[in-house]
Amino acid sequence: MADDTTDTKSSNQMWGGRFASGPDAIMEEINASIGFDKKLFAQDIRGSIAHATMLAHQGIISADDKDKIVHGLNTILSEIGSGNFEFSRQLEDIHMNVEARLATLIGPAAGRLHTARSRNDQVALDFRLWVKEELQKTEQMLIGLIAAFLDRAEEHAESVMPGFTHLQAAQPVTFGHHCMAYVEMFGRDRSRVRHAIEHLDESPIGAAALAGTGYPIDRHMTAKALGFREPTRNSIDTVSDRDFAIEFLSIAAIAGMHLSRLAEEIVIWSTPQFGFVRLSDAFSTGSSIMPQKKNPDAAELVRAKTGRINGSLVALLTIMKGLPLAYSKDMQEDKEQVFDAAESLELAIAAMTGMVRDMTVNTARMKAAAGSGYSTATDLADWLVREAGLPFRDAHHVTGRAVALAESKGCDLAELPLSDLQAIHPDITDKVYNVLTVEASVASRKSFGGTAPSEVRRQIAFWRARN
Repeated sequence: MADDTTDTKSSNQMWGGRFASGPDAIMEEINASIGFDKKLFAQDIRGSIAHATMLAHQGIISADDKDKIVHGLNTILSEIGSGNFEFSRQLEDIHMNVEARLATLIGPAAGRLHTARSRNDQVALDFRLWVKEELQKTEQMLIGLIAAFLDRAEEHAESVMPGFTHLQAAQPVTFGHHCMAYVEMFGRDRSRVRHAIEHLDESPIGAAALAGTGYPIDRHMTAKALGFREPTRNSIDTVSDRDFAIEFLSIAAIAGMHLSRLAEEIVIWSTPQFGFVRLSDAFSTGSSIMPQKKNPDAAELVRAKTGRINGSLVALLTIMKGLPLAYSKDMQEDKEQVFDAAESLELAIAAMTGMVRDMTVNTARMKAAAGSGYSTATDLADWLVREAGLPFRDAHHVTGRAVALAESKGCDLAELPLSDLQAIHPDITDKVYNVLTVEASVASRKSFGGTAPSEVRRQIAFWRARN
């Protein structure tokens, strides 16, 4: 005989230990976003104050109700800021948590706040404001990182080091020139940040659920009050757009990639085999078993943060790729990705700025390495073109023979006797030795953007004026 009663044990097995009360518990768990979107409380309250002020200005609500609403919202802002606000999962999100508390504080007037808006345009506004502020913060942090590199570049405009391709010594450069390569990278990141701010500088509030509203609102007024350039121009796109979040994650991923490349170089340079730089204990750790070890953990963790940021970008692109217009609940999954990436990027930039300022540069070790691997071979080829009149391809061949000879003798190009060089090509004179030192090599690279100390200083001056 069948029994219509389901015992507790069976229920737990069906729904799982966390969802003992059945589908209601599951729905609450999957639907609630207050656990993470409470981060938007300041933006939510700021948007509501601007909306209420506009409603009163347009005669949609009374001035008295507006004053009560604004006072209540400021009270809530103070409560949250001081840690005296109790967030409720049953109220799902930051919007409903604030609205419920407002009703408790001021009574029926609270119900007028949501006139002429929807949670769809409200969350679009909150999130857009948050991303805009985060981009502004990112720009300031990039300015600080660029400034750190400019200081090190100026300090080492003449410090010679090996330049690499394929991680093989290629030609001598200066450490200042190498630092300026990262100035260019992070300068592009800063430019992307500024463009992203320009792209998102439109106010969503007033788009309502998706079709706009029949109330005589003034969207230009709220846009101005909230610091936006203008309102958005299509209500459907407004509530379904997360390009601004994707663009932030794209910028974060590119900047993270640049930070990771730098971190990789610091890891390599700080090895005993290279010994180009040394990090202080502030950015290193020891080994639990090997007392001689000094590990560049900060750089390694910056390198790893890039993976998290890339994952957030791919996640949000995947969330958005199949959504029909306009709003879908899938879009609730956007914020955690952006919040996590922003935190990772902030930490990575701060750590790298600290490492760049902190690291000790071993200029003697760099200079010694700069002359290895026949790094002045191109200078010999260029000399043969200029002084002996050889076509570059012929000069390249002659230089290759000279390198092979030096390799067989176990010496540098500058140590080959003149007689050996003349045996390879009779037009070589003793003046060739003037270009075979690493100092002469870098000093000769005076083309715009080159590694010559004079050119490095020119670029430093340009970036100091720009930064």
